Amino acid sequence: MAAARCPGCGYTYDVARGDEAEGFTAGTPWSEVPDDWCCPDCGVREKVDFVQVSATGSPPVG
Repeated sequence: MAAARCPGCGYTYDVARGDEAEGFTAGTPWSEVPDDWCCPDCGVREKVDFVQVSATGSPPVG
């Protein structure tokens, strides 16, 4: 998975960039993000709610 987007607010976790503020260095795979992690922007959606997208932010093809 290259990226995952919150369906509520649109925050996107990009594996290549990580999220230093959340404690995830660049390259941290989505599988290593804790299952109880919540969206840092809206705080409403949990990891399970995130939708897989390409690194460009578009839904994956196929």
